[in-house]
Amino acid sequence: MRNFVNKKAAALQPSGIRKFFDIVQKMDGAISLGVGEPDFVTPWNVRDAAIRSLRRGYTQYTGNRGLPELRIFIQRYLKERFDVDYPPERTIVTVGASEAIDLSLRAICDEGDEILVPEPSYVSYFPAVTLAGGTPVAVKCSAENDFILTPEVLKSVITPRTKALILPYPNNPTGAVMTREQLEKIVPVILEHDLLVITDEIYAELTYTGKHFSIASLPKMAERTVYIGGFSKAFAMTGWRVGFVCAPKEVDEAMFKIHQYTILCAPQMSQRAAICALKEGFTDNFSTVEEMRGEYFRRGRFLAGSLNDMGLKCFLPKGAFYVFASVESTGMDGEEFANRLLSEQKVAVVPGSAFGAGGKNFVRCSYATSMQQLTEAVMRIQEFLSSCKNR
Repeated sequence: MRNFVNKKAAALQPSGIRKFFDIVQKMDGAISLGVGEPDFVTPWNVRDAAIRSLRRGYTQYTGNRGLPELRIFIQRYLKERFDVDYPPERTIVTVGASEAIDLSLRAICDEGDEILVPEPSYVSYFPAVTLAGGTPVAVKCSAENDFILTPEVLKSVITPRTKALILPYPNNPTGAVMTREQLEKIVPVILEHDLLVITDEIYAELTYTGKHFSIASLPKMAERTVYIGGFSKAFAMTGWRVGFVCAPKEVDEAMFKIHQYTILCAPQMSQRAAICALKEGFTDNFSTVEEMRGEYFRRGRFLAGSLNDMGLKCFLPKGAFYVFASVESTGMDGEEFANRLLSEQKVAVVPGSAFGAGGKNFVRCSYATSMQQLTEAVMRIQEFLSSCKNR
């Protein structure tokens, strides 16, 4: 028989994150700082909203775009929280932010189009661009600049085939954020080269340096920006698989057709839970988002401070829930460090190379776990480093 597998799919490398997660699942006594999933349970009132919807028999398909009420709440939420304004009729409720990433790329990519991806960044961007028929191009962001995207670096990678820029801030894996001033500096480059921006702001609510700022709120940018958001991180709703995407009219229409043919709609019970999250998540008597942000802030400071004290250089995370630590001082690269740490001390971290070649000498540590687990993990890492010095 001939080989029926698509060549692009066959050439994809397995996720570097899942590899370590799968090992940890089978290892007794292991501590995982690997997978970026909140350790909080979805707030009870959000769960209760889904339960009530099931009791009332809301188990059918919704419209392809999602429940009208949810899309209205998304519009209000974006306007009130981030001064981003997209109408409900150009909003699609998706199966997590992951579907939104895939939709946006499939809607815009013709074969060979170059899509710029700041590096290090989320593991799915490069494969998603490739599967959409585009060519991913790494934009190297350095630790010296706290992993932000500068106009000089952006200019250096643009070619006549460049079509879009993925903007992933707050950033996974580095914890970097971009301020209004930093975003304003890259806008002239975007406009000069007529680029589309795909801004993935799934960690928008987990910003620790003040209010999150979106590039879509800047003059002339909403009309050339695809805005991706969701409920997984800020509302501890990873398993509900509900996100959203807003876009300029032509891109929205293309995404909508793909969504119709491939997904149809997000689960209705998840959409009704999301309505509750937006309706009650920021009221005076219900401050779960703020409570989780505060706890993540405390954990991030503890973990980054502890790793710096050990000589694993990293900056204090400004967003998301990750510390991106350099292991150069150990004489190991991230891959060797992560493998040995897991084998010898049963602590799982993710090699920085999983997020691009620029992360070779780093490891990503997630602090979306309890302080008790983080404290034990820090002790084990210290023991690991001490044993390495004594060899």
